[in-house]
Amino acid sequence: MERRWGMVRRWSTTGASLLVAGFAGVASATVYLSPTALIASGDGHLLYIAEATANQVAVFSLAEQKVVKEISLPDRPSGLALGPDETTLYVTGASPEGRVHVVNLQTGAVDHTLPAGHTPNTPILSADGMTLFVCNQFTNDVSVIDLTAKKELAKVPVLREPVAAAITPDGRFLFVANHLPVGPSNADYAGAAVSVIDTAARIVVNNVPLLNGSTGLRGGCLSPGGEFAYVTHILARYHLPTTQLERGWMNTNALSVIDATNQRLVNTVLLDDVDLGAANPYGVACTDDGKYLCVTHAGTHELSVIDRTALHEKLAGTADSTMEVANDLSFLVGLRRRLPLGGNGPHGLTLVGTRAYVAEYFTDSLGVVDIDPATRPSARALPLGPKKAMTDVRTGEILFHDARLCFQKWQSCASCHPGGGRADALNWDLLNDGIGNPKNTKSLLLSHKTPPAMATGVRTDAEAAVRAGIRFIQFVVRPDEDAAAIDEYLKSLKPVPSPHLVNGRMSTAAIRGKKVFEKAGCAECHPAPLYTDLKKYDMGTGREFDTPTMVEVWRTAPYLHDGRATTLEELFKKSGPEKGHGEISTLTDDEIADLIEFARSL
Repeated sequence: MERRWGMVRRWSTTGASLLVAGFAGVASATVYLSPTALIASGDGHLLYIAEATANQVAVFSLAEQKVVKEISLPDRPSGLALGPDETTLYVTGASPEGRVHVVNLQTGAVDHTLPAGHTPNTPILSADGMTLFVCNQFTNDVSVIDLTAKKELAKVPVLREPVAAAITPDGRFLFVANHLPVGPSNADYAGAAVSVIDTAARIVVNNVPLLNGSTGLRGGCLSPGGEFAYVTHILARYHLPTTQLERGWMNTNALSVIDATNQRLVNTVLLDDVDLGAANPYGVACTDDGKYLCVTHAGTHELSVIDRTALHEKLAGTADSTMEVANDLSFLVGLRRRLPLGGNGPHGLTLVGTRAYVAEYFTDSLGVVDIDPATRPSARALPLGPKKAMTDVRTGEILFHDARLCFQKWQSCASCHPGGGRADALNWDLLNDGIGNPKNTKSLLLSHKTPPAMATGVRTDAEAAVRAGIRFIQFVVRPDEDAAAIDEYLKSLKPVPSPHLVNGRMSTAAIRGKKVFEKAGCAECHPAPLYTDLKKYDMGTGREFDTPTMVEVWRTAPYLHDGRATTLEELFKKSGPEKGHGEISTLTDDEIADLIEFARSL
């Protein structure tokens, strides 16, 4: 029974999903549970389930097949770790303040809280149980917390939006999955990486790059002996025009295998079939005996069960290059079974023997399926609470994340807009203005308040863009009520408070930067409160582009329509002065620094 890595030796997948609900997501009077992560007790009798939008942890008895206790929390739980003696549960609270709730399981109360960064997730215990490692999604670092002293010892910077982690059996290295790529999106390579932290030195000793187009990393695990790490993600074919979907023309869905000893990528295999996508791979876990590797698919509501030994034998025996394997939609034939689940939106999973338990986010249920092929497994969805009526917003949220809307189930809207309708940090040629015009993916936050839509403003408004996306990106025809529900979901999205705020307020430098913003004329095209004038301009490229909102600009890199500016510093200093971005050429370096701090605070 797996339990060693905090969240069942599985890399957390909760950071991005929580942005769909809570401080950055859906505003609704109906309180859903939204189970997103779970962990089993050492004896396999209890499951602890993080219910994101209910602000609680449910204690589920496997013998009684029901919830026997609910532990209330002050904010949204995003990850779980059991203490060595299992009298303590560490729960990360997904809030800008960043904290870990230390729950006394004997009383069911929060004993105290520990500091962390912005939107913490994945509490991972050291082998001796004395240190807790926590991924902080929006401060782009990992907290190292001394549990005895109850204080943070260090923050280890990683690449971008850490949402998953796993520690090696000897405790020497922490593997951290970065949700999105870093760097320009108009380069030959754009892909996310896995950071490797030396836990004693508290530094990143390696960044393992995944294949070109790797984005939307979600979950991962280590093999029982710690020889291999596995990470789930999207493998986007962003360099191709989006003329079709079949055979993985746009987004494929992948599992990358990393040699944990040598800290290098072994290969990337596709979880899809030739004519049937396995969209949005999420949680992943190994059975204790190492025989099976299981992956949840949040977009197609399935569980993949892979023969792990056969997988490695085939990888070792293939003479194909890495990209040939990553392009082979039949690689897992005979090695993997796709089992349909009874609920919707499977996220985290844990394995107890040969039984898989899955947190089914959108149906407020616990998925249960025996993965032993001899049992002819049939999945069940056990309710975690009373059934709630579906609001238009929740219906739209479900549809946005459901690949069943897509031809052959290759992708959902969330494939290109992860993290609650945000962006995948890639360029796509969507054919809105002809072939050969790739544009950087835009965040959908405030899209219904900031017409026109798309980079060139080719759609009059977001409503038109949603319907065009269903038809020309998902390649299906759906009833208009589906699009209307997605509209309501997108309208409900709320900005995430910036990690650059100080106690929820702008810093002294940001306040100075606001004056620079006005002095340089930035406010003319980016007026508050939406920080866009809803107009199009030619910024020296020979064509007009829509003025984007600057709200959440701190998380939407890379910048400009082609994603060539990696940072705001690069945008203002290299792309700004000669391209019409206000009177930047007249500013001093100190003024530009203050201007950037103001922009990052929005």
